Amino acid sequence: MLQLNKTDISLQRQSDNAQSAIHSLAADLSSKKYVDEKYVNGMLAREKQNTTYLGNGIAIPHGTTDTRDLVKQTGLVVHHYPNGVDWGEGNIAYLAIGIAAKSDEHLEILKQLTKVLSQDGTQDALKNAATADEIIAIVSGNAQINCELNESLILTDFPATDLLQLSAVGAGLLKNAEFVDNQFVAEVISKTPTNLGNGLWLVNSGLGVNRTALSIVTPSHEASFDNKPVSALITIAANNFSHKNQLEVLTKLISEQQQHKITSGSKQEILNLFAQENTDSTIAEDGLSATYKIKNAHGLHARPGAMLVAEAKKFESSIQVENLDISSKPVNAKSLMKVIALGVKHGHSLKFTAQGNDATQALESIGVAIESGLGEK
Repeated sequence: MLQLNKTDISLQRQSDNAQSAIHSLAADLSSKKYVDEKYVNGMLAREKQNTTYLGNGIAIPHGTTDTRDLVKQTGLVVHHYPNGVDWGEGNIAYLAIGIAAKSDEHLEILKQLTKVLSQDGTQDALKNAATADEIIAIVSGNAQINCELNESLILTDFPATDLLQLSAVGAGLLKNAEFVDNQFVAEVISKTPTNLGNGLWLVNSGLGVNRTALSIVTPSHEASFDNKPVSALITIAANNFSHKNQLEVLTKLISEQQQHKITSGSKQEILNLFAQENTDSTIAEDGLSATYKIKNAHGLHARPGAMLVAEAKKFESSIQVENLDISSKPVNAKSLMKVIALGVKHGHSLKFTAQGNDATQALESIGVAIESGLGEK
């Protein structure tokens, strides 16, 4: 089985397009004595047959079956593109894995990547990765992709009388979950939280953090600090970028003066608010719909599923999809994890509903992508 090592990874690469990136990967494979110099022609030919872009910022260029005789020994090289590479059709790759395969080793890679291809946040994690160790952790599925936030990290109506007590409780919730240590707790208690307006406050630290996580505490009676109301405190423990989505939600709430959704919300309402994908609510009745039948022999597994999601992400409209053959609930068509969870098999009919300025174009484009096989013949 092919194993990824730090010596296989080349950081801070730049390429203008997929073809340029493939040339670089092939040259690297050749320099490591994995392939003959002419193997690049097979890699380029393979790309013309079907894109090797898998989704979530990952591509796995490899040769065709008739160029296997140019492989001297099985191996791989990995190029990391922090600025991304246009892999065609609007797909951006941040990691390209060049494979020299004597048989079907690229299928082994696909199997190993199944988890990260279906996990929301992988693309951002790859984009922000700075070291070979980080990339290995992400690709192996060992890296933290999503910020920890669950019901045990939300405490409402706590009998606190001041902001310091809320800070201690917020930090304590994170420590009890073993996401932080005493160093974090001490740091948070010593800091003055930031006022986010309308009774909402925030305190954060990166010291003593084991996993990026977020806690929320609201007092049973409104307190005050510096003559400003205190209705809720958010405590953030961060040692990576996995809380990016939560920060975006928070920024939007503040800009729209909707802090009350946190300060007055129930545990479930707050969880829904900060969910990684909280766009599965029903689209208005005036949304446009279209139904397409899946032709792929093995249904929507990781690769065609990723292609479908990538197609949906090209458009600004809200897009939902449901599997009519199993009477599923509509889910966000831009979430690979949720699309894969629909259990779509060959011949299943998917109903897409879109709402937005480019809804018509989105449905037409999705239909064309499905008709063309979503990257598979």
